[in-house]
Amino acid sequence: MPVGEAGHWGKEVRSDAHVWIEPRDRGGIDIVLESRVKPYYGDSILEQARNVLGALHVKHAQVVIHDEGALPFVLSARIETAVKRAAAGGNHRALPDASKIPSASARDRLRRSRLYVPGNEPKYFINAALYGPDGVILDLEDSVHTAEKDAARILVRNALRVVSFGACERMVRINQLPLGLEDLEEIIPESPDLILIPKVERPEQVMEAAQRIEPIKAKHNLTRDIWLMPILESALGIENAFKIANAGAHIAAITIGLEDYTADLGVVKTNFGTESFFARQRIVNVARAAGIQANDSVFSDVGDMEGLKQWGMSSRAMGFEGMGCIHPLQIRVVHEAFSPSSQEIDKALKIVAAFREAQLKGLAVVSLGSKMVDPPVVQRALKLVARAEAMGLAPKSAAAGQQ
Repeated sequence: MPVGEAGHWGKEVRSDAHVWIEPRDRGGIDIVLESRVKPYYGDSILEQARNVLGALHVKHAQVVIHDEGALPFVLSARIETAVKRAAAGGNHRALPDASKIPSASARDRLRRSRLYVPGNEPKYFINAALYGPDGVILDLEDSVHTAEKDAARILVRNALRVVSFGACERMVRINQLPLGLEDLEEIIPESPDLILIPKVERPEQVMEAAQRIEPIKAKHNLTRDIWLMPILESALGIENAFKIANAGAHIAAITIGLEDYTADLGVVKTNFGTESFFARQRIVNVARAAGIQANDSVFSDVGDMEGLKQWGMSSRAMGFEGMGCIHPLQIRVVHEAFSPSSQEIDKALKIVAAFREAQLKGLAVVSLGSKMVDPPVVQRALKLVARAEAMGLAPKSAAAGQQ
C-alpha cells in the first residue's frame, strides 16, 4: 500500500513534527514515537495520534512520529496530511476543537500593516500577533513550495480553528486560481476575516472566488462577512483595476504585488518606486473611486529600516492606507510611517472644532481665526481625526460620524 509522510524534523526544526505512515490491512495501529519530551508528554501525544487516526477512519497502520515540539493542532495536521498522501482517510477530516471565533472584521477597519506568515511553518503562527500588526496573513501561495500546498492548507485550517491572533485581522492568501478554489473549500468553514486573491487580472477571477465562497458559507451556516482583497501583479491587472475593484460587494481593499508587476514590465524593482509610480497611483485612484481601501505592496529589503520608513511615508502621501510586511521588525516602522504627525492631528482637531461650532450656530461657512476653511479641507480633517482615533493617537470624538 502507498506510504505517506508530512512535516519536518531535525536539529533546526521547532514547533513541528514529521509523520510517516503506512496503512495496512490488519494488525491495528502501531506507533513509534521519537520526542525530546516523550518522558513527560509521550502518552498524550500517542493518545492524540490515535484519536486523529480514528477520526480519519484509519484502523490499521504503522506510524512513525518525530516530534520537534509540535502543538496538538500541528501534529493533527501533519498526521492528516500523511494519511491523505498515503491515499487513505477518504474525505474525512480530523478537526481539532475550535476556539471561540473573534468578532467579525469591519469592512473599513484599520489596515496599516499586514504580516505575511508562511503557511507551512507553524513556528511562526503562535507569536505572530505579539508584534501588533493590524492583520496576520497565513500564506498559502508564494511562501509555500508547490509540493507542500496540501500540507499548508490543512495546517492553516487548523490554525484558524485553534490559534488566537488577538486583535489582528485573520487573513489568508490563497493560491492563484484555479488552485485557490481548493484552498477556499478548506479555509472558508473556519471563518477567516479576509481572503487575498493573488495575480488577479480580470474581474471574473474575483467573481469566481466570491461565487465559490457563498455556498461554502451556506453549507456551514456562516453569516458573517468574509472580505476580499485582490492583488494586482501584472500590467493587464493594472489596466483592469477599476473593473476588478468593482467586481463584488465584499471587496474591502485592493493592493499591488510589485515583485511580479515589475517582472511583468521587464524592469528592475527599486527602493525609490519610480518604475511603479503609475501603477501604485492608479491603485489609489481606483480604490477611492470604488469606495474601498488602497493598500501598498511590501518593502522587500528587511535590513533597510530607513528605506522602509521613507517608502511608507511616500506611500501614505500617495493615498495608501497601509502596506504589507514580511518581517515583524517592519511593523513598528510601518505604523509610524502611516500615522499622522502630532502637528497634523492638532491642526485637524482645530478644523473639526471650528466645523462643529459652525454647525451649532447654523453657519454654512467654517472659519478658523481669520481664515475661511473650504469644505474639502473640513472633510480631510474629519477623516484624519477619525483615523487618528482608530490608531489611539487622538481622543474619541464624533468626528467619524460626521464625515
